[in-house]
Amino acid sequence: MTRGLICLALVGMFFMLCVSVDAQQTTKVPRIGFLSPGSAVTFQSRIEAFHQGLRGLGYIEGRNIVVEYRFAEGKQSLMAAYAADLVRLNSDLIVTSTTSGVRAVKNASNAIPIVFTNVGDPVRAGLVDSLARPGGNVTGLSTVLSDLGGKRLELLQESLPGIKRVATFRNPDVGEGGGFEPTLAAARALGVQLLPSKVRNTDDFSAAFQEAIRERAQALLTIPTPIVNVHQTQILQFAAKNRLPGMYAIPEFTEPSAGGLMSYAPSYAELYRRAATYVDKILKGTKPVDLPVEQPTKFEFVVNLKTAKQIGLTIPPNVLARADKVIK
Repeated sequence: MTRGLICLALVGMFFMLCVSVDAQQTTKVPRIGFLSPGSAVTFQSRIEAFHQGLRGLGYIEGRNIVVEYRFAEGKQSLMAAYAADLVRLNSDLIVTSTTSGVRAVKNASNAIPIVFTNVGDPVRAGLVDSLARPGGNVTGLSTVLSDLGGKRLELLQESLPGIKRVATFRNPDVGEGGGFEPTLAAARALGVQLLPSKVRNTDDFSAAFQEAIRERAQALLTIPTPIVNVHQTQILQFAAKNRLPGMYAIPEFTEPSAGGLMSYAPSYAELYRRAATYVDKILKGTKPVDLPVEQPTKFEFVVNLKTAKQIGLTIPPNVLARADKVIK
């Protein structure tokens, strides 16, 4: 009788062990799609910040979460195909950036949750109903681009008193154009003539550079669109060659290895870290409609004094005093 009970117990334990092993084998590992219109090289620090955010929440890539990356390298023609690819992979949600990124994913699926990391005005772009109640399957973090172009121009004008002609490059086919219209309005209010050149692909930059020289531009201001962001090297080489002071829309342009003069932007690293919290909440069952769109609370003004010296520019003390980071 005792032997029978022991055997029965052993059979029960074996059964439970098999059930446990089978459950572990069938546990679904979340699959996250990561679609960027930009470049993995340019935005390496942002990707690492996203990883840090995930790790801080207990997600280890390759162990209990899978991330599928797609980078369009500034080629808008690839966005739809990459979005469709991530949908075919049965992604549990897709993290993307910019208006064009969100639209590409929405066109591929109206069911998969979408978390955006930086969209200038998601309400105006028609991506969400409101910041507080996004609606649908989209939410994330806004970068309030409409307010930043004027701030960049103000800082540029304070650094270069008397400046009147500022060249800029933009892709008019991309969403809200990176906040171009508000920047243009701010330029008029400041008495600055904005000299916009259209750049839709790599081949357009040569003509854009020549146009800036021909129009006697005194400085350069970038509009944050993917085609501009991924051509960082060409733009910075042009600015250096022509000793053209530049105000850039992303901090990566002013890193010591890049050499841009100034940048004013939200802390993109913080936005990407925060995106991980949206991923976590959605994977745990929260619907995008119940996650309000966040706006940045941290902005960074960076000045590269080494570049200023190279182009023969003295940055006024009152401007330097406002910098969050000064590169010497």
